[in-house]
Amino acid sequence: MVKYSREAKNPSKACKAQGVDLRVHYKNTYETAQAIKGMKLKVAQQYLQDVCEKKRCIPFRKYTGCCGRTAQAKEFKMSQGRWPVKSAKIILNLLRNAESNAEFKNLDTENLEIQHVQVNAAQQGRRRTYRAHGRIGPYMNCPCHVELILQEPDESVEKAEEEEAKPKKFTKKQLAVRRLKVGGAP
Repeated sequence: MVKYSREAKNPSKACKAQGVDLRVHYKNTYETAQAIKGMKLKVAQQYLQDVCEKKRCIPFRKYTGCCGRTAQAKEFKMSQGRWPVKSAKIILNLLRNAESNAEFKNLDTENLEIQHVQVNAAQQGRRRTYRAHGRIGPYMNCPCHVELILQEPDESVEKAEEEEAKPKKFTKKQLAVRRLKVGGAP
């Protein structure tokens, strides 16, 4: 059993998917995941397809250093955005996996929404690069772990009207103020 950072509110109406040590950049994947959080499953899949075709961008909100600007980010009231295709494809595969998990649990895939997405940095891979004067420098990569939980939204129930309203209770001071207002100045 794999440990998730959070459990679904209603496990019978939820499905999960997880990727461990994925060879995609952590920062790009983080921004991609934040962009789809709260979306319906089909909407998120279509959005990530559009990102892969560079029709829509992923807004970069946290890791914005040296990130270029694009007009496509205006959709999110941002100016900086990119098209991290590899991250989008990885998250699309995770969404497809979660969708098949939902079908296995007999959930309505049309109604699922992404309730929880978390991206964590994984242990870095180490390679070497050759520098001037015979030195060797590090050449690290930054993989990540991704987990997501999809859940059917709860049906909203209207609150029943209370038939008998409780009589309002006033303090002695409030009653005295009311008497003054009604009777006028003595």
